[in-house]
Amino acid sequence: MDHLDDATRTELEAAAFRRLLRHLDEHKEVQNIDLMILADFCRNCLSKWLVSAAEERGEALDYEAAREYVYGMPYSEWKTHYQQEATPEQQAAFAARQAQKQEKAR
Repeated sequence: MDHLDDATRTELEAAAFRRLLRHLDEHKEVQNIDLMILADFCRNCLSKWLVSAAEERGEALDYEAAREYVYGMPYSEWKTHYQQEATPEQQAAFAARQAQKQEKAR
């Protein structure tokens, strides 16, 4: 992508991000904990990254507004309709993932 000008690259990156959000919206069965276990990020991370990107550019973006954008609805609504209780297996896998990250940081 080095051959692209900055504006075109930014447009492509934004389009890919919007597609990622659509994909996550189409697959609400994928829980945040599963994303964290497999990829070390989740929908909440995406929301935080949006807020951080806005702050870097001198813009104000409320975390809850960013979450509503990422989730496609207020987080409380998404949580009520789609979030499932983490299973003991998911909790163990998440704990193992976090331990692995801490080990690498040493």
